[in-house]
Formats: sequence, C-alpha cells, structure tokens
Amino acid sequence: MPESRTRVAIAHDYLTQRGGAEKVVLAMARAFPDAPIYTTLYEPAGTFPEFASLDVRPSALNAVGPLRRNHRGALLALPFVSNSITIDADIVLTSSSGWAHGFRTNGQKLVYCYSPARWLYQSDVYLGDRGGVKRAIIATAGPALRAWDRRAAASAARYLAISSAVQDRILNAYGITASVLSAPHSIDTTQPEEPVLGVGEDFYLCISRLLPYKNVDRIIEAVSETPERRLVIVGSGPEEARLAHRLPRNVTMLKDLTDGQLHWLYRRCRAIVAASYEDFGLTPIEGAAFGKPSAVLRWGGFLDTVIEGTTGVFFDEPTPGAIRDALDRIEVTDWHRESILAATDRFSEARFHEALRDAIAAMAPMAPRAPMVMQ
Repeated sequence: MPESRTRVAIAHDYLTQRGGAEKVVLAMARAFPDAPIYTTLYEPAGTFPEFASLDVRPSALNAVGPLRRNHRGALLALPFVSNSITIDADIVLTSSSGWAHGFRTNGQKLVYCYSPARWLYQSDVYLGDRGGVKRAIIATAGPALRAWDRRAAASAARYLAISSAVQDRILNAYGITASVLSAPHSIDTTQPEEPVLGVGEDFYLCISRLLPYKNVDRIIEAVSETPERRLVIVGSGPEEARLAHRLPRNVTMLKDLTDGQLHWLYRRCRAIVAASYEDFGLTPIEGAAFGKPSAVLRWGGFLDTVIEGTTGVFFDEPTPGAIRDALDRIEVTDWHRESILAATDRFSEARFHEALRDAIAAMAPMAPRAPMVMQ
C-alpha cells in the first residue's frame, strides 16, 4: 500500500508589495517547497523576485492590471474573489490579515494571522487623519464586511497569531483562542552587499511601508529638528508623495532596493527607528541580526521583538519629541553587539519551520510524520 501524504497548499491575501508578510510567505514556501501558493492578486514587479520561481496561482481578478498595481482599489470586490478561490489540499497554510482566510478548501485551514483586518477593526489607527473616501466606504460597508470576515475566521480549523498583541485581537474579534508563533527573520548576513550611492555612514534607518499608521512623518519631523542626525527611509506606499514633499536635507528616501543594498544599509546604520502601530515588527529583528539596536514605539508586536536595554529602547508615543528622546538614549547607551545578536535566535527560520510542521502534523493525525511533504 502506498504511504499516505499530506497535501499542503499556501494561501496569501495578495502578492503585490514587498513587506514583512510577503517575507513570511517565502519562509513558508521554503518549509513546504512543493506547496502551490494561492492569492487574489500577483504583481511580479511589485513583490519579491523569489516568487517568480514558485507556483503562484492568482484569481481571475489578476487579469485587471490596475488592480494588480493598486490592490486597495479592489477593496469591495475581494470578499467575492476570496470566496471564488477553491483550494484542493489536505491542509491550507493561510497567511492573512484580511482575505485569504476566506478562500475555500476541501481540506482544513491553518491560519497564520498578522491581525484581524486593521481597516475593519482599527480603522482610526489604520487610516490616520486621512482616508476620507475609504473611511466612508468602511462606514457604509463595514457591518457586512465584518460579518463576512467572522464567517471566514470560523471556517478555519486553527489560528496562529504573529504576536501576543494579535493573539488578544483574534480573541476579541472572533472569539478564537490562538497560539503565538513569532515570524522568522530570513535575512542572511553573509550574503554579498551592494553599496547605495549617495548614502554615507552613521545614519538612522527606517524601513516601512508608507501608510498613515506607520507614522513615518513623525520620524522625519523628529530628525528634521536635529540636523546633525541623518535618516534613511526605505519604502513606498500611499504616503510617498506627501512625505517626499519638502523633505529635510538630512533625510533620504529610497525604494525598490535589492537585498544586497538593504544589507549594506543595515550594516552601516547607527540604529533602526520605527514609530508604527505594528502587529509584529520585523525590522528591529533584521537590524539585530547585524548587531544594531532599535528605537521603537512601545506598542503591539514591538513588545515581543525588542528587549529594552538589550536590543533597543522604547518611546511611549509616536511624537517627534518622544522619538528624539529615544534617539538620545540610543546614542548614550553602551550597546553590546553579542547580546543583540544572541537575541535573534528565537526568531530563526528553522524554529518557524519546525513549529509549522508540528502544527500541520497535529492537524493530520492519519498521515505519518515521516512521509509528509515538508522539506
């Protein structure tokens, strides 16, 4: 009799950008190299190039080019698109902060949740002081979208939360008790570096999507008032044009960098700075892999990923004054590179892979552990 195998598939909301969630999907794909990846939209030019060599299966909506380049424009269509995707697999490892948990399957769903949809349950934080049109859409369609979202959550066999803060949000939004599994950092500090022209040494580094709740404007303001400091921002998003307008001379904005260029920046920066309302907070971990401390907002996922006094400092509010004070503390603290490096061990990709394999093995008790398709 042939050995039983557990057929694993991966699902993700949309592959249209380069961010922490997309890095997690790549880590999942390395854990399950035979698993196809299902998604609503896939724009190869907008996301990490590694996806081009993987079996990515987007929905029919992907034929609409403008939506591939601006997934936010598809907001009201995505519940219907998500319900139209049916995945033939025993276990669907679902990477989601809003849509992929609604994909249909004839198997079981294991949801790795970055947050219940921020724009539904944290719209004030997500939209900031702007987003009038989106705010009106959410106000009108919010009750129906929340009902859809809760039905989608209830269709999962198990939830994993990226952080303890998200664990609490899952319980409040869905009444589901999730286990916490921190995301891995997959940065390889031994890989070749590529210089970034026009950037010297000894700068603060902010790597972020440019969205209102990331509070990048507050970091710019903080640094603009201390011209002896320099700040490099890496990212793109809806806030890009506004932030670039009248940018201070000591602030540089970059985007679409290679991994080698990012490594070059990490190695030469003084510290990482982040003022975002973050569900996890990957950049402090990546910075720590290069022995660099971080100055971060005392909120959400950063509480899990930064150790105060060992790998970084916290500030209590995303205000320019609080950020400046945190940078002052960064500069007067005697940081120990070895302690910072050691703190990254708990975020290794090997640990992440093992936890996912164990979770899937527990959900598929009829499939022997050895022959499972998990390399």
